Order: sequence, then structure tokens, then C-alpha cells
Amino acid sequence: MRIALAHSQMFGWHMLAWALVPLMWGCASTGLDGGVYRGDGFAFRIPDPPSHWRAIDAAQAALAYRDDPHEGMVLINARCGLESDDVPLQALTQHLFLQFTDRQINTQETVPFDGREAMHTVLDAKLDGVPMRYDVWVLKKDGCVYDLLYLAPPDRFDKGQASFRALVRGFRTVSSDG
Repeated sequence: MRIALAHSQMFGWHMLAWALVPLMWGCASTGLDGGVYRGDGFAFRIPDPPSHWRAIDAAQAALAYRDDPHEGMVLINARCGLESDDVPLQALTQHLFLQFTDRQINTQETVPFDGREAMHTVLDAKLDGVPMRYDVWVLKKDGCVYDLLYLAPPDRFDKGQASFRALVRGFRTVSSDG
């Protein structure tokens, strides 16, 4: 029960961010320096986001972008050193969607990613009755968990997913020592 509560609290930012998408469409600073984001005990490099993505503020997400042409959103987050993260990748992925309804997994596979294995999942789910499609990558590396997510309405998802996949292909963890 304690682990479930800890996961609910950790992953609550995802649900909050998705529920507040309409409120977060303002401009934001990305916090990137030369393509590198540095957080509390972690750092990662991403390629330049496409010009049609707009940086937005999302509470507790390291980086967030709005994909306006496809009504989508990109969230990238990381956290380190949490004992409750010492569970399989599939469990970490499932916890992202605990409060969602009508979950239907379209694809779920363990794939090589940044020198480790990651869980890649594409699913349809509803939050507060709103259907969305999600492309989710969960990576555990060096005591940290990294979540990369793309979400969009199902009828717009395929057109926006290609830009997200390019970002995923270019994602690399780097030393957090700066």
C-alpha cells in the first residue's frame, strides 16, 4: 500500500498536467542549455524540438511542449533515488495511468533505449471522459526513472507522433555533474 501511495503521489503530476492542458498553453522557458536539461540528480540531452512545438509550463515536468497543429502535448520528466521506483518497467508504466478509464493498450514492448531497456507503450485512455492516445517511454537508468510522453486526440495522434519519435531517438542521459 505504501508503494502504491508513493507512486500515486509521484505520478500525480502526470494526471494534473494532462487535466490542466488547456490552462498551460502559455509560453515558458525550456530550461535547456545547449540541448541539455539538468535537474535534481539527473541530466539529459534532447535534439532541438520542432518549430511547431511551443514550450509550456507544466507543474513538476522537467520539460513540456504544446504541439498546436496536432492538439498534442509532450512531457519529459525524471526523478532519482526513490525506493518506490525499484519495480519493473511495466509497473512504472501502469502507474502513470491509474486514474484513467477505458485503457486499451495498442502496443507494449521492451526495447533498447539509451544503453538500457525501456518500456514503450502506445495506448488509448480517457481522463475525465476525454479520449486521448499516448506514446509513452519509461527508462530506468543509474538510479533514475525517465518518462517521455506524447499525447493527442486519436484522430490527430499519428501526424504528431513522428516529431515525438525523433525526439525519443535523440534522447540521451548525461552526467548530472555539469
